[in-house]
Amino acid sequence: MITKTDDALEREILRPLWKVHILHHAQEGPIVGHWMLEELREHGYRVSPGTLYPLLARMEKLGWLERVNKGRRKASKAACPYRATAAGRRALSEVETRLRELVREVH
Repeated sequence: MITKTDDALEREILRPLWKVHILHHAQEGPIVGHWMLEELREHGYRVSPGTLYPLLARMEKLGWLERVNKGRRKASKAACPYRATAAGRRALSEVETRLRELVREVH
């Protein structure tokens, strides 16, 4: 059973970590939403397509992700691969630095 505390933990602390996972995988190579959805679920995150796809679009708007083949018309059901931009790689690097510092402090 999911409690109110579990929901708060997910929403306030864990959900922002999704972006780190997304940037990590998108800098390794192109990702698609469905694959990312399954990857996040494997890590124990409760994520739905209705949350993930707007997040990917927001990360694209922020300049952290870009669509691969964005000039090509896509079929309505075709997967839309994303990859990390230079700005996305810089953001990930900054997050990694701060996470290392946090882990040292917490331990």
